[in-house]
Amino acid sequence: MKFTVLGSSGFIGGAMAQYLRARGHDVDTPARDATLKNGNAGHVIYAIGLTGDFRTRPYDAIEAHVNVLHRLMNGADFESWLYLSSTRVYGALPPGATTNENAAIPVSPGLDSLYDISKLLGESLCMARDNPAVRIARLSNVYGTGQSPHTFLGSVLQSCAATGAVTLREGPESSKDYITIDDVTARLEHIALHGTERIYNVAHGTPFTHAALADALRKAGCRVDFTPGAPVRAFPVIDTGRIDRAYTAPKHSLADDISSLIKKESSS
Repeated sequence: MKFTVLGSSGFIGGAMAQYLRARGHDVDTPARDATLKNGNAGHVIYAIGLTGDFRTRPYDAIEAHVNVLHRLMNGADFESWLYLSSTRVYGALPPGATTNENAAIPVSPGLDSLYDISKLLGESLCMARDNPAVRIARLSNVYGTGQSPHTFLGSVLQSCAATGAVTLREGPESSKDYITIDDVTARLEHIALHGTERIYNVAHGTPFTHAALADALRKAGCRVDFTPGAPVRAFPVIDTGRIDRAYTAPKHSLADDISSLIKKESSS
């Protein structure tokens, strides 16, 4: 099967290309300034984007999430197109609320919401296509070897590997949804080849509190402190029923992976 992975120099795109090749697929990894108008690109995975550094590079985030998408998709010949978005778009919903792919999403202009709004604009470009093979995967906090140090978990692991200690600046009741890159790549392949819906949440589906993270880090030998009076930021619960019904393999737990992640960070 022919795949084209856009953004293969990044964490998720690179892992996706490696996974697909290991599965026996023919994988092309063109640069973002390439064209997809010459020949069928097969199943396209659009993984071009920014993560934790979007606040210092707002124009680059808009370019990656919207403008490059529009240019590459315009006139392209493909079997399917999968745009990688983010469950961050649900961030303005009430903490603890359960949200699914059909939820109405509130947004407010501002630097902190620029990432979410740019992803939603990219999603809108995809949804404007009258083509059911153009789909969206909203990814939660993806972790694994090679993840960006600009993300929350990436910076925590980096601190533990470098100093053996970390201070968390959000309260123990804060939570995020973490999913390993191994679980993500398998699910994205399934959506690209067999997806029947336009939007999928690709997440663990279970919130992981900072208290649970601290326990796992301490068991791995890292000293963990919390900033006194730190704010609590609890993310909405991500409903993963749609992808779980389509792809039934079990998911890994961050708690089980912390020790190996720190060891790999130390050796990198």
